[in-house]
Amino acid sequence: MIGFEWTTAKFFWYIFFTFSSLLYFTFFGMMAVAVTPNQHIAAIIALAFYALWNLFSGFIVPQTRIPVWWRWYYWACPVAWTLYGLVTSQYGDIEDKLLGTNITVQQYLDDYFGFKHDFLGVVAAVIVGFTVLFLFIFAFSIKVFNFQRR
Repeated sequence: MIGFEWTTAKFFWYIFFTFSSLLYFTFFGMMAVAVTPNQHIAAIIALAFYALWNLFSGFIVPQTRIPVWWRWYYWACPVAWTLYGLVTSQYGDIEDKLLGTNITVQQYLDDYFGFKHDFLGVVAAVIVGFTVLFLFIFAFSIKVFNFQRR
């Protein structure tokens, strides 16, 4: 319905990025609850991170348009990596020309968003890294932190 090609590789890339995104959001929420004394503070902290992740994801303002001094946060944002992976895995290798222009889809993604199809393996590894990082911080926090009062 949105122009995805019916290939096995693209289907499994889509499933991988969607599942990994849901997984790291779940682990981030668990981590936020584990590192804070109660769920109300965890909700406030998670809301702040979700807002920053949305702002720096590259969806509203593409990475090429973010000021240089803020690009470090774009690369530290897990949502940006998910969008990079989803868009690149589905459209990054299409050589068709855009309507009314002489630019290919692949070239447009590279010029406007800065997305390169060759970078897809690194993107997948970073998404797995974020998932594992949030999981380990959650496990460490559950083991070490104790917010009970006597």
